[in-house]
Amino acid sequence: MTDEEKGLGLGFVGVAIFALTLPLTRYALRDFDPLFLAIGRTVVAAFIAAPLLIATRQPRPTFADLRLLVFVIAGVVFGFPILSALASQSVPASHGGVVLGALPLATALMSTYFSGERPSPTFWAFGILGSILVMAYALGEHNVELHAGDALLVLSVIAASMGYAAGGQLAKRLGGWQVICWALVIALPLSLPLAVWQARQLTGHEALPSWLCFLYLGLMSQLAGFFFWNRGLAIGGIARVGQVQLLQSSMTLVAASLILGETITPRAVVFAVLIAACVWLGRRAAIS
Repeated sequence: MTDEEKGLGLGFVGVAIFALTLPLTRYALRDFDPLFLAIGRTVVAAFIAAPLLIATRQPRPTFADLRLLVFVIAGVVFGFPILSALASQSVPASHGGVVLGALPLATALMSTYFSGERPSPTFWAFGILGSILVMAYALGEHNVELHAGDALLVLSVIAASMGYAAGGQLAKRLGGWQVICWALVIALPLSLPLAVWQARQLTGHEALPSWLCFLYLGLMSQLAGFFFWNRGLAIGGIARVGQVQLLQSSMTLVAASLILGETITPRAVVFAVLIAACVWLGRRAAIS
């Protein structure tokens, strides 16, 4: 098995974990404030990350590493969780899952800056086509009118792609799981007080299923998923493995139907299949 194949496999596992993020976020919003949900999940993950780093005696990041970790923290510790949670208040999880299909193209664009990857014109063609399909779906759902939730989703795409590209590049030096663990721990002096402040709104009557969703978001979406994802990006290439995210739309559609009872429209299925086809064709294009 080649490094590219290993990277794609690890990336697929990471995407499968991430695919539940929006449906579970929307479910947990029944009982939790979006900011508590977004910040609290990072604190839960940090409480696991810190002992892992200590127990395995990981060397501290260098100053050069810290510069990249700032992008990881801004992108996937604060940016994406907060923006996607706020968007989930008004946007169905199934809709959000398809809109996030633009992530692979954004991640590929970020890879040119963070790792110097140079995808071929064929790669860009399929990446752009996939993103056009995503935007066509989003616009069609709202009768050619973008709402606030869509704007937040677009910003979350930018934040996540920045964090993914920086994390994938840094994982080549620190290791996949080490990157997200260091990012969470370094962010803890800010995230912990914010989470405690937001926790004042808890009533004690939050339902158990909402707490289980919260734990999944913290332990899986914010931590374990990145163990696979960052490692996959590091060994398989950020731009190429990033294209696996296009498959996340289909997974999120299914999860939203099973967890939230949202209707999967024939139109959504068609767009998800077309987007997945762009992944399959784009992965064969050259990247230098």
